[in-house]
Amino acid sequence: MVAGPDTLNEVKEEYFDEVEALLLAAFPTGAEALLVRKLRADGDMLYECRKSWDGKIGGYFALSRMQAPEGWACLAPMAVRPEWQNGGLADSMPKRNAGGVEVQPHRPSFRFGTRMLQELECLYELPSEKIRERLPETIVVLGKPSFYGRYGFSLERAQKLKSPYPLKYTLILRHGDDVPEAELIYPRAFSGSG
Repeated sequence: MVAGPDTLNEVKEEYFDEVEALLLAAFPTGAEALLVRKLRADGDMLYECRKSWDGKIGGYFALSRMQAPEGWACLAPMAVRPEWQNGGLADSMPKRNAGGVEVQPHRPSFRFGTRMLQELECLYELPSEKIRERLPETIVVLGKPSFYGRYGFSLERAQKLKSPYPLKYTLILRHGDDVPEAELIYPRAFSGSG
């Protein structure tokens, strides 16, 4: 029995238009779609991930290569189809009992953003060295600490970083429990140059 959105899948070129449409629908301006195009053109895109449901893209995130520190990545943008945000997918689906009769039981929502971040966090918790070798050393995100902090991103571990953005919104995901000291230099696309 299917329990929610499909697993994470890499975004290949045939999905670029669908990703762009999602970004344009999920954000008030075209800035995020332009950011993704620039990251791709600059060769700074490390990985693009999509999560689908019933043949439609429901969620997306990009990991791009930081200029510094070497081996670090930035999580941005992250988007969820507007009508499926905040568990909207589960709310729109009829709930049926074993006999096929529609009911309204309490069941968890299908939250795309939550599921994508949970899967990303799990990769950093796996003991496999083979998997660790394929991951960025650290992933940096700018966002709400109350949201990203639930999925392994740490505000406290980012407080010794130097960043062009406010540290009160800067979180990191990485193995271990150290507090790194480094200067963050984002991909050129983030500054609007390049």
